[in-house]
Amino acid sequence: MAPYILVVEDEPDIRDLLEFTISRSGFDIYEAESAEDALKILDRGIPELIIIDWMLPGMDGIDLAKKLRSDDLTKDLPIIMLTARGEEADKLRSFEVGIDDYVTKPFSPKELMARIKALLRRTGAPSDNSLSAAGIRLDLNSHRLYINDKDVTIGPTEFKLLELFMRNPNRAFDRSQLLDRVWGRSVYVEERTVDVHVLRLRKILKPSGRDHIIETVRGLGYRLAA
Repeated sequence: MAPYILVVEDEPDIRDLLEFTISRSGFDIYEAESAEDALKILDRGIPELIIIDWMLPGMDGIDLAKKLRSDDLTKDLPIIMLTARGEEADKLRSFEVGIDDYVTKPFSPKELMARIKALLRRTGAPSDNSLSAAGIRLDLNSHRLYINDKDVTIGPTEFKLLELFMRNPNRAFDRSQLLDRVWGRSVYVEERTVDVHVLRLRKILKPSGRDHIIETVRGLGYRLAA
């Protein structure tokens, strides 16, 4: 799944406005009408950022935010609360559960996009949809790998692995974490599958002498040596 922004909003008109605003700014967007639908989408891949309406059918936006912050897979996911509730007590409650920003309805689409971009910059997300390190560049829009500006063929799973490593330099991931983040929780594969794809990734990087940056962490898993 390509990098995207997830919108959790039950009002069709507002979803349409958000879809137009966000996509026009060059971001992909996925939409969910409820917290339950959003969790199913998150099982397949993690977005750059999530926008949550407070008043949702079923689980409300506050409880969804609490659930995201308690899950290792989504605990660092940037969250914007978009709601008609503008009282100070509501804002304080949102920030207490881990919301990063709070936007009240009605809202200015331009201001919302400015807040989205500012939050992504603050949380370290790539602002130009590319990641670079050690002469390696990933174009997240076209899903292309460039090494020393040369286009290098890479499979979709190896691309996702490299993207995750490059987003989190020096962080060690165990195999179960890699399965959740790259394959998604809705897909069942054995942990040894991770080793197979890491080996393939190293083979892709080897001709340029960069295979060593994917390090094995004994007894745990793998990391990218920055």
